[in-house]
Amino acid sequence: MLKGISPILSPELLKILMEMGHGDEIVIGDGNFPAASIAQRLVRLDGHGVNEILDAILQLMPLDTYVEAPVALMDNGDPAAPPPIWADYQATVFAAGDDRPFELMERFAFYERAKKAYAVIATGETAIYANVILKKGVVIQ
Repeated sequence: MLKGISPILSPELLKILMEMGHGDEIVIGDGNFPAASIAQRLVRLDGHGVNEILDAILQLMPLDTYVEAPVALMDNGDPAAPPPIWADYQATVFAAGDDRPFELMERFAFYERAKKAYAVIATGETAIYANVILKKGVVIQ
């Protein structure tokens, strides 16, 4: 254990976050996401939800400031009824210091982008359309 680092971030995930460079992307997939068949690098965090992992990652990893939307969500296709968990994501990202809007991606376009991601985290999240892509920014000391 280390001070100041969430215990849900496994040594494997910490290594991946350190390896990632500016512009690299990481996917946090819900329990239904086809993580194993898509991932170049797969990290399993089955006992945790997406939002708690999102929060832990954003404590350590900055989001890209050179793009309009460094956070992408898998769109449910119903603008009148967004998944409730998206509001939790918005609050978490806002608390981490970013108030830009999220990019919404059609399901199969999301899968294609996820195949190119540096890594995919498989979670135990039960909410639907709870998948997130994060684009890493520059660490400024």
